[in-house]
Amino acid sequence: MTGGLDPLIDIRAALAPHGIFLRGQVDFGEKGVGPLLPDGERAKTVVLLGNIGGSLWPAFERWHGRHPVTDPLDNWSKAIIRPVAEAAGAVAFFPSDPPWQPFQQWAMRAEGLKASPLGILIHPQYGLWHGYRGALAFRQALAPASVFCAAPHPCDVCETKPCLKNCPVSAVAAQAFDVGACRAHLATVAGQAGCMQAGCLARDACPVGAEYRYPAAQLRFHMAALSL
Repeated sequence: MTGGLDPLIDIRAALAPHGIFLRGQVDFGEKGVGPLLPDGERAKTVVLLGNIGGSLWPAFERWHGRHPVTDPLDNWSKAIIRPVAEAAGAVAFFPSDPPWQPFQQWAMRAEGLKASPLGILIHPQYGLWHGYRGALAFRQALAPASVFCAAPHPCDVCETKPCLKNCPVSAVAAQAFDVGACRAHLATVAGQAGCMQAGCLARDACPVGAEYRYPAAQLRFHMAALSL
């Protein structure tokens, strides 16, 4: 890192070749409510990191070919993000590791997002095709970042609600997502030939951010990770 006044410039440059982006920032100030750091202090700023569409897939796929490990996406994320965190003087947190951090709450604060009927946070531009791979926690307060989404919640202005109509077993509803019904369907012949091969049909039906849809190989990878 260059040690400049804005560490996010260096972080952005270091992560860009891997398809990981700065996805938002949560500022906790002096209130002592940020995540607890290993030295007992509380973080004053958390910067979220993640993919936009299939941005990470080419770099991850190359790495995975050389590292046939379990939980490959989690391990790849740590291999990429931890050195960047160390160089920036930050502490890295990951959704897969304890102490469990409230990534979805952070994302709601950082980007102004809300949940879709599938439970995935929906972005007004990227739709359901994005994710959070880690976060950098800083002891110091950083200058505010301008990535907050002021657009209306896409589901509130969606009239046709295609996600509710395209689930083969009606597991997706406006009030709740029936995880049991979804998993039971995926274990069937129809589920294996449908959602498991092409990705969740309800997710794919959402018109928001359709141009950011994950590539076919990434969709199959994520579905296979359900470990039915």
